[in-house]
Amino acid sequence: MSGSEAEPSLRWFVDESMIAIGKALAAVRNDLVYPGHRACPIERGMADEEWLPIIGANGWTVLMRDKRIRYRKPERDRLMAHGVKAFCLTASGNQSRWDMLQLLVRHWDRIEDAAQLPGPFIYGVSSGGLRKLAP
Repeated sequence: MSGSEAEPSLRWFVDESMIAIGKALAAVRNDLVYPGHRACPIERGMADEEWLPIIGANGWTVLMRDKRIRYRKPERDRLMAHGVKAFCLTASGNQSRWDMLQLLVRHWDRIEDAAQLPGPFIYGVSSGGLRKLAP
């Protein structure tokens, strides 16, 4: 790649719940940001009501962690209302950062394929693969 080629546009946002994973992925991908990243308008500690409209307006796809998202209707409704495409790590138990990173990398091709589908939507990501949770 020559120095004159433009960076690809941003496509992915890693939620603050997985900021260490976001930093690791941003080290090898230039189309991904997380709160506090130099190219991200979302700051650490921003409420969902503040950052979700930014995500929706930019058409970014969210990577997040919430093993109980399927039971939290208000959270799901907020994501849907802002037109967000989201992939949520839903594995039970306390996963290490390494476990979460391995899980994402193992399923990355399927995540990328699903991200091409029209949104909004929420997919759960677990050791068993991807599962559509909403709508």
